[in-house]
Amino acid sequence: MLTDAPEPADAAPAPAPAPAPAHAPSEKKQQPPSKPLAWTHKAARAFSSPTIYPPTLPFECGGAREYSSYLLYALIAGVPYMLKRMIGFSLGTYFVVAAILALPIGGLTLLVHSWIVSTPTEQICALPNDPIESYMTILDKELKAKYNGYTKIPMEEFFESYFDGDIDLTGDALAIFENRYDWAVFPITIRAAKFFVLQMIPELVWHSKKQDETQVRDHYDRGDDFYAAFLGDRMTYTSALVGDPSKRETLEEMQDNKMRDVCERVGMRAGDRHLDIGCGWGTLVAYAAKNYGTDSVGVTLGRNQTVYGNEQAARWGVGDSARLLCMDYRDIPRRPRYNRITCLEMAEHVGVRKFKEFLLQVRDMLDDDGLFYLQIAGLRGSWQYEDFTWGLFMAKYIFPGADASCPLNWVIGQLEATGFEVRSTQTIGIHYSVTIGRWYENWMRNKDTIVKSYGKRWFRIWEIFLAWSIIIARQGSSTCFQILAHKNRNAFDRSALMREPLGYGMPSGSL
Repeated sequence: MLTDAPEPADAAPAPAPAPAPAHAPSEKKQQPPSKPLAWTHKAARAFSSPTIYPPTLPFECGGAREYSSYLLYALIAGVPYMLKRMIGFSLGTYFVVAAILALPIGGLTLLVHSWIVSTPTEQICALPNDPIESYMTILDKELKAKYNGYTKIPMEEFFESYFDGDIDLTGDALAIFENRYDWAVFPITIRAAKFFVLQMIPELVWHSKKQDETQVRDHYDRGDDFYAAFLGDRMTYTSALVGDPSKRETLEEMQDNKMRDVCERVGMRAGDRHLDIGCGWGTLVAYAAKNYGTDSVGVTLGRNQTVYGNEQAARWGVGDSARLLCMDYRDIPRRPRYNRITCLEMAEHVGVRKFKEFLLQVRDMLDDDGLFYLQIAGLRGSWQYEDFTWGLFMAKYIFPGADASCPLNWVIGQLEATGFEVRSTQTIGIHYSVTIGRWYENWMRNKDTIVKSYGKRWFRIWEIFLAWSIIIARQGSSTCFQILAHKNRNAFDRSALMREPLGYGMPSGSL
C-alpha cells in the first residue's frame, strides 16, 4: 500500500512493487510484463539532483504516434462524399459540407481512438500490476462494482468522483499519481467531450472583457489566504528557477532566482519604464523597482491582488515607483511607451483568437529599442492522451479561459507575424516541476486550515492539480517557455544583445 511520497534523493532508487493489501481480491495476481523494473539504474544520473522530484514509473501513453492522420483525412473527404452520393448536392456544396464536418469528424476520431489505442510497446519500466484497492478506497457502491481488482478507472471519472467524496486515497497523492498507469486509463470521456464542446469552445471563441473579468475574479479573488497556503511568502504564481541543482533550494530562493533572471534578461536599468502585464500580486513589480530602480507598473484584473501588491510595494519602500492598476489589459494606456514589458504566464488567458491582437498592442506600447519578455505555459506537439485529460481538467477547474497554451512553434509564429524578432527561447518545464513540488508540500502542510476555511472539495481539487502537475511538467506534457523579443526593425541595435558563446575562453582545443 502506498504511503507518504519520498523526499527527492541523490539518486532515484529502483522502484519495488507495493505489497497487496489485506483487502485485495483473492484472485491470482497477473504477472507484469518482462520489462526492466530497475530502469533508474540507467537513468539515475539524470535525476540525481536533490531538488528534483524523480519519477518512479515513467510510463508512456498512447497518442500522436499511434493516431493516423491519413485516416482522419480520408474520413473528412469520404463522409461528405457519401452524403453527396446519397443526397446529390453539387461539388461546391461538397466542399462546404466537408469544411463544416471537419472539426466534428476530428473530434469523434480522437474520442474513439482514445478508448481503443494500444499502450506503446517501447517502455523502460514495468507496471507493478497491483489491484486498484492498493491506491484508493472506492466508497460508492456502483462505482466499486465497475472498478475493482485489476480493472482500471478512467482518470476523468476518478478525479470527479474523488472531488465528490466517492473515493478516498490510501496514501500520499503524489506517490499514487507516480503509479497512475497502474490504476488509471486516459480516454476522452463523454463528460469531458461535452465540457470541451459546450463550455471551452464558446469561451475560446468569445473572450470578451466581461468573460475574462468574471473568470479572473472568481479564481484569484477567492482569498489571499487560499493562495498563500501554497505560494508562500513571495505570492508568485509562476514558475520559479532552480539556481543550484546540487542543493535543495527553498521556494523563496527559487522565486528570487526567477525575478533576478527576468530583470537581467531584459537589461533593466534605473529609470526604465517597466510594464508587467498580468502581474498577479505584484512581486516582480516591487522587486524590479527596489533592486533595479525602475518605474514599474503592474496590471491585473484581480481586486485582491491589486490591494496586496500596492501594500507590499509600500512595505518595501517603493510605493512611489511600483504601482498596481486593476484593469483589463486592453485598457492599458499606450503612451508614453515602455522600455521594458514583461508578461509572465498571463498571455495564455488572452486566448488563441485574441493573441495576435494582444501582441500588436504590446508592440505598440513598447519603445522602438525596448525589450519584451514573455513567459508562457505551453504544450508538446507530440501529444499523448494523458495530456488531453490533464488539459481539460485544468481548463475546467484551475485556469478557465487559458486556451492559448500551445506548442512553441505556434507562439514563435505569432510573435514573428506581429513584427517581433525572437532573440532567445528557453524551455523551463523541469523548473516548473520543482516549483509545483514546493507548492504541493506547502499545500499539504496547510491541509487542516484549507479544509476548515474552504472545505474538503477545494482542498482535493488543488491536491490533485499540484500532485499531477509535478509529473506533467517533469515529463514534458506541459512546459513553460521563456522568450525574449524586440521589434523587428532595421535600426534596432542588435549588437547590444550579443553574448559570449558558451565555453568561450576555455582551453577546449581548436582545429
